[in-house]
Amino acid sequence: MPTLDWIGKQAVVNHHREVPYRLLQCDKSLSVGDPEAGNLLVQGDNLEALKALLPYYAGKIKCIYIDPPYNTGNEAWIYNDNTNAPEISAWINKVVGKNSEDLSRHDKWLCMMYPRLRLLREFLSEDGIIFVSIDENEYNNLSILMNEIFGNKVATFIWKRRQTPDSRNKNGVSEDHEYIICHGGKGEPVLRGAAKDLEKYTNHDDDHRGPWMSDNLTGLADASERPNLHYTVTNPADGKSYPPHERRGWAVGPERMRQLIDENKILWPKSSAGRPRIKRFLADLKSDTTGFSTFIVASANIAGTKELNDMFGYKAFPFPKPRDLIEQIIEQSTVDGDYILDSFAGTGTTGHAALNINKKMNANRKFILVEMDTNIAEKVTYQRLKMAVEGYASHGTGERIPALEGGFTFCRLGAALLNDDGLLHEDVKFSDLAAHVFFCETGNPIPKRAISSTSLIGLFQDRAIYLLLRRDDDAQSGEFFDLASLAALPDPHHNFTGPRVVYAEGCTIPPERLAAHNVTFKQIPYQIAGL
Repeated sequence: MPTLDWIGKQAVVNHHREVPYRLLQCDKSLSVGDPEAGNLLVQGDNLEALKALLPYYAGKIKCIYIDPPYNTGNEAWIYNDNTNAPEISAWINKVVGKNSEDLSRHDKWLCMMYPRLRLLREFLSEDGIIFVSIDENEYNNLSILMNEIFGNKVATFIWKRRQTPDSRNKNGVSEDHEYIICHGGKGEPVLRGAAKDLEKYTNHDDDHRGPWMSDNLTGLADASERPNLHYTVTNPADGKSYPPHERRGWAVGPERMRQLIDENKILWPKSSAGRPRIKRFLADLKSDTTGFSTFIVASANIAGTKELNDMFGYKAFPFPKPRDLIEQIIEQSTVDGDYILDSFAGTGTTGHAALNINKKMNANRKFILVEMDTNIAEKVTYQRLKMAVEGYASHGTGERIPALEGGFTFCRLGAALLNDDGLLHEDVKFSDLAAHVFFCETGNPIPKRAISSTSLIGLFQDRAIYLLLRRDDDAQSGEFFDLASLAALPDPHHNFTGPRVVYAEGCTIPPERLAAHNVTFKQIPYQIAGL
């Protein structure tokens, strides 16, 4: 499989490993609706936010949708079109170093995208699916990058974003579409498909086999391509013969045709000009869905702008995606209870779409949104989600738009897990460190929030994991792992004999004593690993 190289790639290819783990700090004053809804809006650099979220959601996300910067080079709109945005420029200069001056805008875009996509891969469930919107500017680069990082390509979808041709066309061409590149996790990703039109099936002749429809029986190949499909069909009832269409032939071979005739599944024409057709029964359908078309029929971009303007009363954000486009993606790739992640949240269309689907289907899909820009996160994304949850008055019609209900929690990025000296940051709580330790030890999110009243933080594949920490929510003592601590380790269940992994800041137990009790000691913070 071809891979992509660019100036600065070597500096970022493993950068996701170097991103520090930071704490998530939830702001109750900016949290809305049901606190148990499981939805998050995180304000902060999405690279650091993804790393902070990883211990909780690795391998749990069924659908990822992102709408990253398209890198059009438009200086007038820094947020979505220009890699010279101050935050991105500062990050690239720090990570890439002296070579950053030689980077083209495409090199910069690739440097920005690679570690973010690499982290996103860790969130996908086995059967999860990631969708990435893009246009012509970076389509080729992104296609190769997605193949390199994810593999398991599902499809490239096309969405018509414009209602009318662009008067500012280039070379006489109006670029009216965008792409949505889709890849799967490690398993077999399956989209739900589109519902078949079952209203075509009726039973007006009271056939005991149930509803049926009349369907075409001709093929698609001429005699030179499929000579076995070009033969004469005879009606046994009246002896009338029907030669094949010279350019199409029949849809089935002679043996299958005889079987259909014997089963009375052929509709013979009543006029000399007619052709035999097949009686296709609803009961014979293997599925009531057909494939989800790679040409997505959804509203144009203007619909997203109109909805946002209607909510805010002014142009709050340029060119947000239409909500029905994102709803189709969510409906195709998720079921009730699944998680949806959007780390380039913008106005929060993905969250709004999930809330609307939940209301419509009485479901509980959960969204996690990340928005880098503070002003956008608080003044646009937060406000839009709040209005969607609580309902709002339309600025266009004055009509009251009903509440979608649900809720979300607003979070910011807090301190790094480790301080500049490589020691645990003083703001780290027991539950935060426990989630991180469990993830580092198992590669999986902690099953439930750890509490400081017990050192047992979880059980994974018959392996018990413990954390001893003095500095925690309740000022628990027991920083060092000693014989008394060993004797006090709680059992995950009765007669547990499996291995135990104990994280603590020091250990006074001889190695042979640890081995005799099937215990592995790991020192914090020095033996805390991570992705």
